[in-house]
Amino acid sequence: MNNQQNDQLAKEVVAKMMRDDLFSQWMGIEVLEVREGYSKIKMTLRDEMINGFGITHGGLAFSLADSAFAFACNNRNNLSVALDTSINFTKATKPGDELTAEAKEIHNGRSTGLYHITIINQLGEQVAHFKGTCFRTGKTLV
Repeated sequence: MNNQQNDQLAKEVVAKMMRDDLFSQWMGIEVLEVREGYSKIKMTLRDEMINGFGITHGGLAFSLADSAFAFACNNRNNLSVALDTSINFTKATKPGDELTAEAKEIHNGRSTGLYHITIINQLGEQVAHFKGTCFRTGKTLV
């Protein structure tokens, strides 16, 4: 396949994933861009996402990054699952903030892949950095 065909397959895979992903739908995730080994998504934080400290729960930023990670590592139509993930929070977020997560492929191996996801807010400030390693099962999604 050529790059255009690969990118079209990537979009089809992510569209199917979003149709079936009730949690990403609940979070209000919007897919902005998808191409082979890459994804960019966004969401707006809501009042019910606040924690006991008056800021949004860190699990929301993690979940946003995890969805971007999933969309990037699965979009070659090779079912991939998280093997290891980590996140560093660099700035607190609050309801009303619009977060954008950009997942970039660092390594695409036969059985594993490594991805770096950066999350920024509507002001362009970095709020978190996520690293994910996936395991490729060899099964297809579409």
